[in-house]
Amino acid sequence: MFADLSKPLADRMRPQTLADYVGQQHIMKAGKPLYEAIASGRLHSMIFWGPPGTGKTTLARLIAQHSDAEFMPISAVLSGVKEIRAAVEEAKKIQQQQNRRTILFVDEVHRFNKSQQDAFLPHVEDGTVYFVGATTENPSFALNNALLSRARVYVLNSLTSNDLLVVLNAALTESERGLGSLHIEMDEAIKQQFAEAADGDARRLLNLLEIAVELAAANDSRVIDETIAKEVLTGGVRRFDKQGEEFYNQISALHKSVRGSSPDGALYWLCRMVDAGCDLAYLARRIVRMASEDIGNADPRALQIAINAWEAQERLGSPEGELTLAQAVVYLACAPKSNAVYMAYNAAMRDAKQSGSLGVPVHLRNAPTKLMKSLDYGKEYRYAHNEPEAYAAGENYFPDELAGRQYYQPVNRGLEIKISEKLKHLKALDELGKQKSG
Repeated sequence: MFADLSKPLADRMRPQTLADYVGQQHIMKAGKPLYEAIASGRLHSMIFWGPPGTGKTTLARLIAQHSDAEFMPISAVLSGVKEIRAAVEEAKKIQQQQNRRTILFVDEVHRFNKSQQDAFLPHVEDGTVYFVGATTENPSFALNNALLSRARVYVLNSLTSNDLLVVLNAALTESERGLGSLHIEMDEAIKQQFAEAADGDARRLLNLLEIAVELAAANDSRVIDETIAKEVLTGGVRRFDKQGEEFYNQISALHKSVRGSSPDGALYWLCRMVDAGCDLAYLARRIVRMASEDIGNADPRALQIAINAWEAQERLGSPEGELTLAQAVVYLACAPKSNAVYMAYNAAMRDAKQSGSLGVPVHLRNAPTKLMKSLDYGKEYRYAHNEPEAYAAGENYFPDELAGRQYYQPVNRGLEIKISEKLKHLKALDELGKQKSG
């Protein structure tokens, strides 16, 4: 018996048994909770969270098969509450007529809204169905708490290069479901290229392999050589969902690399995002934010360099402009760090929100009219330029209820060392002014 070539290779090569399942050893190894639950036939509702092509649907099918349960798939892209209810009714019939359990598998469950997700709850609660959801989005944000509390989340990781090579070799040698009957030749170096291009996604790997085999066949050949590999793999992009979990993971890694003074790490994550097609204006905005949040007044040039890089990138366009962002990122990573302004801003904002509409002290108010002057607006205001060292020692610039607040605490790095020294000197002048007035 040979493969039905009318079906996609990725579909034909789905594992048929748990022994065939590749990867996810952190949950699919003897002794791990999921493996033991499957092995003993103890079903429970669960959510599989992971990137595309990591085996979420396959694992759900294998669980149903191993547990002798009915596998009932629906897609959140194509289905709604009507389809959910129909699936539940079918599950009830199966339970009554065959005394079999039903796994209701919902692919891309994050696409269901709250009311659609709530439609599962009573039927999960009473055991009519075991709910298994698959999602590429963080369940904490994509799913409601009621559903999360009734299902255990399992994280599926991107497949390693070794995992993908196992999948690739199986597809090349398996005759009944794969390409074994075609006797395709492919050297190890080219196999490695395909594994790397697949970027942890088994389905992508098998799709690329299928295209390569078709190209070879068009040339009346059974050899996938360097020429074919280059044609198939050129232009592939890394996994990067502009609104998804991986997007925010990568921008977080870039920001933390800058904050951690790692120019090499920062460059790597910048290049990962550029290579994946990230909006360069978004990257530029985030880099400017890093300059203020993590460097601030320790090196004020960082903000100017970040803004200059943004402007230069816009003028040059791609690909020349990307280098300016790289220059800014390296500078920011190497600059002295201070989050003093960031912390001061947050503290001041908390006071502004919590203290209500406190009035401006009379001495800080302008008095452009006679009425305002009659109300003592601006009276006793001390013009700093007329004071020694251009500083009105002891003056209060807060509402009376908040007098004495101090938000900004310069760090002992970069220019903020000098700023700190100046503020200490001014504070000493304040103390001296109090003593004189006392």
